[in-house]
Amino acid sequence: MSKPAGPTNPSASSSPSASSPASAPASPSTGDFTGLRALVTGGASGIGLATARMLTARGATVAVLDRDPTAVAGDPDLSPFTADITDDASVTAAVRDATALLGGLDILVNNAGIGAAGTVADNEDGEWHRVLDVNVVGLVRVTRAALPHLRASAHAAIVNTCSIAATAGLPQRALYSASKGAVLALTLAMAADHVREGIRVNCVNPGTADTPWVGRLLNAADDPARERAALDARQPMGRLVDADEVAFAICSLASPLAASTTGTSLAVDGGMQGLRLRPE
Repeated sequence: MSKPAGPTNPSASSSPSASSPASAPASPSTGDFTGLRALVTGGASGIGLATARMLTARGATVAVLDRDPTAVAGDPDLSPFTADITDDASVTAAVRDATALLGGLDILVNNAGIGAAGTVADNEDGEWHRVLDVNVVGLVRVTRAALPHLRASAHAAIVNTCSIAATAGLPQRALYSASKGAVLALTLAMAADHVREGIRVNCVNPGTADTPWVGRLLNAADDPARERAALDARQPMGRLVDADEVAFAICSLASPLAASTTGTSLAVDGGMQGLRLRPE
């Protein structure tokens, strides 16, 4: 299948990645995204912001979609667009404007999402609808708007941010797990639907990550320090996943160097899903 290549972006420049623990490697500057155009939803904070910055550091031209993109409004390497992914008209307009500015689209990172706590009995119908509308249908809206542009790319890739909650039973996460389980299944279905169009679709499954949302959960706990220690201990590596580590996995899946990788879920969870360690 022959497709036009994306335009060269000589002005793309590196910007610092989000803060990371001393054990995390520095963001690579391989240039594997040079000339490519990327759109990151939920890109004004956390994993989305780390991903947007890493993509620019590796040569991409990046637009950020967020409900409140003011945090990146002054960043010379990122182009912010306001979008509410629960509103189809808002999504359509933002994707149209972003792709017009970028001159097309090669990479879509569906990262925007919200959390939820509680058992299956703890959330009313309205909360179920709200979370699924953001985490699942919101992803659908953005992808639907982006597909015509991705079909014109020679290096089209979609990466969805899923979760360990899709593959492991976590307490007090029934609604969130249901939404992320849907994202995992949707990733596979999308990969099958679009592989013959030259569009790769993969997802990352982070463990508990050190993001603003997790920070808000910790702050709301009766004993934040104790809750943080419990979350650290739940992951075999003994700490929360860093946003830059998830960003690296997203970039690895989105890179043209991974041209044969599609329909894959990549765990970034400190061993939480696959390891069973003996108690110390």
